[in-house]
Amino acid sequence: MKRIALLVYEDAVLSSISGPLDILNGTNRYLTGSRQPPAFEIELACEKVKNIQLTVPVQLVCHKTLDEIADPDLVLVPAFSGDPEAVLRKNRALVEWILKTYERGVEIASLCYGSYFLAEAGLLTDRSCTSHWRTVEDMQRRYPRANVLPDAVITDQEGVYTSGGAFSSLNLVLYLVEKFCGRRVCVQVSKMFSIDINRVSQAHFAVFQGQRHHDDEEILRAQAYIEENYDGPITIDEVASRTNMSRRNFVRRFKKATHNTPLEYLQRVKIEAAKKALEAGAASVTSVVYDVGYNDAKTFRSVFKRFTGLTPQTYRNRYGRA
Repeated sequence: MKRIALLVYEDAVLSSISGPLDILNGTNRYLTGSRQPPAFEIELACEKVKNIQLTVPVQLVCHKTLDEIADPDLVLVPAFSGDPEAVLRKNRALVEWILKTYERGVEIASLCYGSYFLAEAGLLTDRSCTSHWRTVEDMQRRYPRANVLPDAVITDQEGVYTSGGAFSSLNLVLYLVEKFCGRRVCVQVSKMFSIDINRVSQAHFAVFQGQRHHDDEEILRAQAYIEENYDGPITIDEVASRTNMSRRNFVRRFKKATHNTPLEYLQRVKIEAAKKALEAGAASVTSVVYDVGYNDAKTFRSVFKRFTGLTPQTYRNRYGRA
């Protein structure tokens, strides 16, 4: 039986605690109903006080404090809501405990924003990881040695697991069920909870908001110009000339500031505009192609799928107004 410690702290997201509890306990019920022993022993663990009042009107009673809990087989770190800087500062003891526990050979898994705890503990240094798509830019800035995979739903490397955003993180819990209990059990549990077991990308959920967490004024002006003129015959040479830089220097500084080349940034702006048009019920995909500044529908479809993981038509059918 796998002993799992699910961490609880004030800023934790309730569904990031209740969801894993439901799936793991549901797995146990399925196994006992099939005349097999339960697979998981789950304990809620907190830093000091066993009664934890979340930021929502819910209070949880933990089984043990961190000092009382013996080394489990796996630690689950739930997501949080709020400013990462403030949450990490408040929960420094949790970060240190996570590192010490991993060093003793315990596996560590984060759900959604919980990846910040792993990164702060140094567990994501030189490792691939994922998180909520909204965290990508901030995590790349804070933890440059972490290989953040924005589209990934699950990563698994050397006993460190991370998961995508919000409810897509439940796919990691299913992945752990499969890893510890086998594929057949995982399939049955996924059916029990109506969770798509084959989700491999969260790209189509992402909303591009522009990478503006930097202080390069010339690049900020270039970004604004791209966002205002993306639907016209804009060129990288034209944008570079507006910053009084050579193309080579402009591309270098742009990528350093935004983690995208100017062309990638322009493409992202175009695709985000296309997504909004498709969501709003655009007359046709063809009209969107030209409205966002593409002259070739084939190129547009290729770029759209690269950034979202879906074809424009599939995206329109899924998210467009009926």
